[in-house]
Amino acid sequence: MLIHPQIDPIALQLGPLAIHWYGLTYLAAFGLFVWLGGRRLSHEPFASVKLPQPWARRDVEDILFLGVLGVVLGGRIGYCLFYKPAYYLSHPLEVFFVWQGGMSFHGGLLGVMVAMVWYARSRGRPFLEVMDFLAPCVPTGLAAGRMGNFINGELWGRVADPSLPWGMVFRGAGDLPRHPSQIYQFLLEGMLLFALLWLYARKPRARGQVAAMFVLGYGVFRFIAEFFRQPDDHLGLLALGMSMGQWLCVPMIVGGLGLWMWFGRKAVTDK
Repeated sequence: MLIHPQIDPIALQLGPLAIHWYGLTYLAAFGLFVWLGGRRLSHEPFASVKLPQPWARRDVEDILFLGVLGVVLGGRIGYCLFYKPAYYLSHPLEVFFVWQGGMSFHGGLLGVMVAMVWYARSRGRPFLEVMDFLAPCVPTGLAAGRMGNFINGELWGRVADPSLPWGMVFRGAGDLPRHPSQIYQFLLEGMLLFALLWLYARKPRARGQVAAMFVLGYGVFRFIAEFFRQPDDHLGLLALGMSMGQWLCVPMIVGGLGLWMWFGRKAVTDK
């Protein structure tokens, strides 16, 4: 049985300025996105100068800026709507109290999609082309965020069998060993999804299929990880013994698979 290390959430203190590990993981996520986005510029079809709107480095930076806005706004609104709608309806001003925590990946995804709709229209690019460019660059950022969760000792897993070699006791979660579900998510929806999606995107695909594969892949991996993650205390397990995270993944899995098949069929039909 392992004990979660007592990691100071503050990585560096410079007088009154405190730099938190979680903030550094966000910086790492942004840096990885810029680097991977630069690599994507050399991949087809984005390397082609024959596109009506050729891609350039500034596009990566603009997408990052708008994506961050989409993640923050969509993530916060999504958390309020998906996880605590009754509470925030009675305390509407607390929707803006982001320092109290509470973000939803699924809400953040919707926020990014809205931001990319605006970006695509403002630049005269097809929306699906933008999403195909973006999708393979996202999972490493998710991995960085999960590492931040682990460092902070938050979003821990369900109680594990005492014989599990990597079962871990988290402070604030009692004395029983738990699954380090943050690490599971780091590996599944972070690194494994990145590797699969990056390789998948290197070959010519029908427009929209790379983005659809991201939606499908994340939905599947998050659904699996939720079996080991502790459900939110105020929600517990819902219908069919599934968590809210799993229920939110169901439309991602169904929709991602359906879109992937439809985009592929449409490409064949259009030829």
